[in-house]
Amino acid sequence: MQTIRKIIEIDEELCDGCGQCVPNCAEGSIQIINGKAKVVADNLCDGLGACLGHCPRGALSIVERPADAFDPEAVERFLAAKATPQAKTPSQCPSARMQTLQPCPADSPGSSAGGSALSHWPVQIRLVPAQAPFLKDADLLVTADCAALASPTFHADYLQGKVVMMGCPKFDDTSLYLDKFIEIFRNNPPRSITVLRMEVPCCGGLPGLIQAALEKTRADIPVSIVTLSTSGREVQPL
Repeated sequence: MQTIRKIIEIDEELCDGCGQCVPNCAEGSIQIINGKAKVVADNLCDGLGACLGHCPRGALSIVERPADAFDPEAVERFLAAKATPQAKTPSQCPSARMQTLQPCPADSPGSSAGGSALSHWPVQIRLVPAQAPFLKDADLLVTADCAALASPTFHADYLQGKVVMMGCPKFDDTSLYLDKFIEIFRNNPPRSITVLRMEVPCCGGLPGLIQAALEKTRADIPVSIVTLSTSGREVQPL
C-alpha cells in the first residue's frame, strides 16, 4: 500500500555512476544500473538519507511522494539473497577457475617488452574467490580496468610483486564488490592495498568501496591511492 512519505530521489542528469552512495546504503536499496545509481525498490528505502553526504555530484535528495511503505523484513530478505554464495561467486563460469601463474619474463618467446608480472588467475573482482589463497598476506592491487590500458608500464610500475583485482565501479554491481571485499578483509586479509584509479569521476567509487569495507570490518590494512590521467600519467586526485 502506498502512502505519502519521504524517500530518496536520484537526479540522473547529475549522477555519474561513481557508486560512492552504494556502500553507504545499509539497506542495499541503491545499485548502479546501466551506469546510473537507482533505488531498486521503494519498500527497501527507509528515506532517512544516510547516503546523501556521499554523493560528490549532489545527485541524491529526499522528497515526499507516494511510495510503498518501508519494509524491514523485505530488506532482510533482499540482503540475505545478495549474501548467498550463488550471488557472490559465479562458480559455474570456467573463467573463475583459480590458477597460479609464473610471471612471463621479457625474454620469453612471444612476450611483450618488459614481460608480464601477472601471478594468478582470475583477476576480475567478481571472479576472484574471497578465499583465494594468493590473497592472504599479499600486497593487493585493486585497479580500475581502464588503468591497465592507460599506463604503458602497468606491469612494471604497478603489478610487479602484487596480487591484482580489477573492475569498473561504474558498470559493475558495486554492492557485490563491497560484499567481496568485506569477506576478504574479515577472513583472508592482504598485507597492504594499493588502489589504482583513473582521474575520471566515476572511478572515485573504487577507493570509496575499499574504505567502506575497511570500516565495516575494522580491518587495519594500510591503503595507498594512485590516480592516473587518461594519458597514463600519475596525477593528484580530483
